[in-house]
Amino acid sequence: MSIKITEECINCGACEPECPNQAIYEGGKKWRMSDGTSLENKKILDSTIFQKPKKKDIYFIIPEKCTECVGFYNQPQCIMICPVQCCIPDQENYENKEKLLQKKIFLHESD
Repeated sequence: MSIKITEECINCGACEPECPNQAIYEGGKKWRMSDGTSLENKKILDSTIFQKPKKKDIYFIIPEKCTECVGFYNQPQCIMICPVQCCIPDQENYENKEKLLQKKIFLHESD
């Protein structure tokens, strides 16, 4: 499953640089699937188009980019670093370890 950031977020920004997929964005910021991934090299057109922010006032995580750090670390780094424990598993976006690893490969392996 992906991780989500709850309303308890204090906007400290500690989580953003820890994400190996660049799936975490500051509130109000536009995002792209290609940010921090190799999707731009795969010529997936949608990956370079800016998307609307998911939240305006707090940091947010893009579920399609979140792999719970599978393939990079043993634990999700955002959960480990968050000083107020507002990064939590998103029960609505469940994916098993195999699917998370496939997503990591899709996001980062070149053609």
